Amino acid sequence: MIFRQLFDPQSSTYTYLLADPATREALLIDPVFEQARRDIALVDELGLRLKWTLETHVHADHVTGAWLLRQKLGSRIAISAASGAEGADSYLKDLDRVAFGKRHVEARATPGHTGGCMTYVLDDASMAFTGDALLIRGCGRTDFQQGDPGKLFRSVRAQIFSLPDECTLLPGHDYRGLTATSVGEEKLYNPRLGESVGEGDFVGYMTHLGLPHPKQMEAAVPANLKCGKPLHQTALAPEWAPLTYTFAGIWEVQPHWLEEHLREVQIVDVREPAEFNGPLGHVPGARLIPLGALNEKASSLKKSEPLVVVCRSGARSAQATVLLGKAGFDKVANLSGGMLRWRAQRFAVEGGTE
Repeated sequence: MIFRQLFDPQSSTYTYLLADPATREALLIDPVFEQARRDIALVDELGLRLKWTLETHVHADHVTGAWLLRQKLGSRIAISAASGAEGADSYLKDLDRVAFGKRHVEARATPGHTGGCMTYVLDDASMAFTGDALLIRGCGRTDFQQGDPGKLFRSVRAQIFSLPDECTLLPGHDYRGLTATSVGEEKLYNPRLGESVGEGDFVGYMTHLGLPHPKQMEAAVPANLKCGKPLHQTALAPEWAPLTYTFAGIWEVQPHWLEEHLREVQIVDVREPAEFNGPLGHVPGARLIPLGALNEKASSLKKSEPLVVVCRSGARSAQATVLLGKAGFDKVANLSGGMLRWRAQRFAVEGGTE
């Protein structure tokens, strides 16, 4: 099986990609709105077809990317029938299955953190995705969204601790950099829910946590009750060119588009002068600003006009797009493949050798 664990640093949320290598069908568990471009890029680069996005619960700390991914990739949205959310394609009940190719996950109802929490168990019980019901050496809070500490205790014991001890548990969040645990580990070492802890002790502990509400709660919960659909339509990609978003987080434009629109954009070459005037030559009309001088000279460029950055292979220019983005340029893209690809496709150059 193809498996990737992805992370959103703003909310410390884990998103999980699972795919069947035979059919290339995939599903995403707990996608994040701001990371939809990243997720689309990964699905595209791995040659997958996203069939489903699954929510472990209605999140209070981030907005789901489910609606955006459905708009762009045609994926379907699944969430617990007890969640209260609108706009999903499938409302799951305990022990329902969600298939991707020849594989599937089983939805196990694990209420307690919220009233509609689900844990997704892979078909061979080798992995389970617990959302916030069970975290690594911890668990989700139980003081809002129909939370109930008694229910959470019983959910974990019946639905998660009943899995094989060697089953890998993948949480919805971690705030210390930990990535995974196992059923056996949590039974032994979870200070809240380990097998030595009684339900009364757990309920008393959770009742007196006294945590502040998540900072994004007032915006996140209403949005997630609509599966992440924004109040106003949001353009996922810039519209000034047919750009590609790489998994590395870089917007790229292809040489053939640039060749047809040379007069419509600013072109900045970030190589050194000897390279700019060397054998590869440079794109007609390009302006030379070496990467080391870019921060100093960025103010001489127009933020209102699209900007394409060029180097030999696309590596230095990719770094330049990041620097320019931080400087406030929102219409900037890397030339995919740099001058090597430009010359390979036999487009015109200034300078250089035949």
